[in-house]
Amino acid sequence: MKKALLIKRIIAKLAESVENLEKAARASHEEATHESNKAESKYDTRGLEAAYLAGGQARQVRELLEAVEAYENLPVKPFAPGDAIDLGALVELESDGVISSFFLGPKGGGVEVQQNGAEITVITPQSPLGQNLMGKKNGDRWTTKLGGRTLKYHIAAVS
Repeated sequence: MKKALLIKRIIAKLAESVENLEKAARASHEEATHESNKAESKYDTRGLEAAYLAGGQARQVRELLEAVEAYENLPVKPFAPGDAIDLGALVELESDGVISSFFLGPKGGGVEVQQNGAEITVITPQSPLGQNLMGKKNGDRWTTKLGGRTLKYHIAAVS
């Protein structure tokens, strides 16, 4: 699987989110500053709520732009069979007979992209799964408790 193409798809997905959030932030800002939303009493908080929403959306846009920049500067490196998992690793993880694909990225955890018919989920080293994967190698196995359940993991492939 070509990681450079995968990274481009992640960047495109993040850029799409930036565009959508910018539109929403503009709409919230217009709502907050529109004349019809001037407070009619001290209990009328529509304009204030819209302003808070616009501020939060603007912060999310900044975070997404930082993520785009991080991916644009992420070196594409191959991982040999004995290499420890680190940023930029594409990992196939087997749990309960199901194989899932994850890309260990610097930011943007939760982003999902399609490549070669497979769904790949971006995780970060700060996530619980990312923390578990860091430093492990192809073939490693471990168990963990999640919600009272014991989950068994096996690293099926690293590239």
